Amino acid sequence: MTNVLVITGDPIGSRLAGPAIRAWNISKVLSESNDVVLLTTGKLDEAIEAPFGLRYLRPGSEREFSALEQWADVILFQGYALEQFKTLRESSKIVVADIYDPLQLEVLEQGRSLPNATWEVKVAEARRVMNQQLIFADYFLCSSERQKLFYIGQLAALGRLNPQNYGADSSLSQMIEVVPFGLDAVPPKMSRDAIREHASRIGPDDKILIWGGGIYEWFDPKTLIRAVANLSSSGKHVCLYFLGTKHPRLEPMGIVAESIALAEELGVLDQSVFFNENWVDYRERADYLLGANAGVSTHFSSLETTLSFRTRILDYLWAGLPMIVTEGDVFSELVKKEEMGQVVKEGDVLGLSKAIESVLYDEELVARFRKNVKRVREQYFWPTVLQPLVDFVGSPRHAPDFENRNRRKVSELAKSQRAYGIWHNIRMTIHYLKVSGPKATVSRVSRKLKDNP
Repeated sequence: MTNVLVITGDPIGSRLAGPAIRAWNISKVLSESNDVVLLTTGKLDEAIEAPFGLRYLRPGSEREFSALEQWADVILFQGYALEQFKTLRESSKIVVADIYDPLQLEVLEQGRSLPNATWEVKVAEARRVMNQQLIFADYFLCSSERQKLFYIGQLAALGRLNPQNYGADSSLSQMIEVVPFGLDAVPPKMSRDAIREHASRIGPDDKILIWGGGIYEWFDPKTLIRAVANLSSSGKHVCLYFLGTKHPRLEPMGIVAESIALAEELGVLDQSVFFNENWVDYRERADYLLGANAGVSTHFSSLETTLSFRTRILDYLWAGLPMIVTEGDVFSELVKKEEMGQVVKEGDVLGLSKAIESVLYDEELVARFRKNVKRVREQYFWPTVLQPLVDFVGSPRHAPDFENRNRRKVSELAKSQRAYGIWHNIRMTIHYLKVSGPKATVSRVSRKLKDNP
């Protein structure tokens, strides 16, 4: 058995967001034939039970982390773990970086509403963190072939496409592999009509669209709200339910308030458009998904969209829901190719209205969509998508260029620029005082202390 340490920065509890869901299922599948510990640097609900070890450590808890590092044969991490633990940066263990979510592109989109100076600081930090991971790790997990090509370009720029790695495997599949987000193999069961319990104005015969996740700046909920308002005004009993607006870790983005304001302006707020102000318990999501008639995801055209892997689509697959999605990402191509729903152009209110109407009211079309969804979803069961990682952990190995890389140099680079420590905090406090003012800075510091007590 291989000792595997899995690290996530997301909270582990009843309300899981994407990175935590992925880390949990990686740990679960690997624990079938390995000894696994899942470590979170977020919060840990002590009441949660798991078929593997669970630990919580604050960033920088080097003594406790050192014991885990010594125990592990393979260390798999997401996000900022290299920044958080010097011991990891100097480790000689086999390291897997889970880069399924392109951090630098996400920060580019998240920062659009920030002052330019703050936006530049955050993007530069994300770029440095990602480069450090690409220099350091032996093996990488990404979500799609598009992402794989994107990361190969970065690896080439950083010198990782060298004679050692290319000579060992010119396809680079021994170094970076597509391991998409997965879904439960056990079909969902509905124990209660959770959407109608929360939104009592939704009638028993109303058709329900579900937006199965958070609302972020790179999505386009406004076009969707306008399309639903159009259908409602034409006499169609269509309701739109946003599953969650309060992420367990992130502050609500401006698009949330803007979407609510638009729904109110159009006279459909709490009439045909509903917002769940909380984050649904991961174990209860089936009660919401199975209460809907179709799943929807609308977004803007951007580089983030091109390389994204919308995990909410997998919940729609799991629940057997036909879909309405905007073109441009990997899943829109899959939805169109496999005939699992309708694909529409960005910002097209009329086209979106027609697509929604067909997916909700054309019974013959809906039956075909649902049949295809059930067929395709088997490709995304967690044990299936994680097989490349299972194989790697079964015979773990350093990258061929491991001996030519000095990990201590990576550690020293991180130390000189790292995003943790008193001097970094002082620099960032001065920065936010300049661009945001004292009140906003005090609020930001308070949140940081609350998140990392």
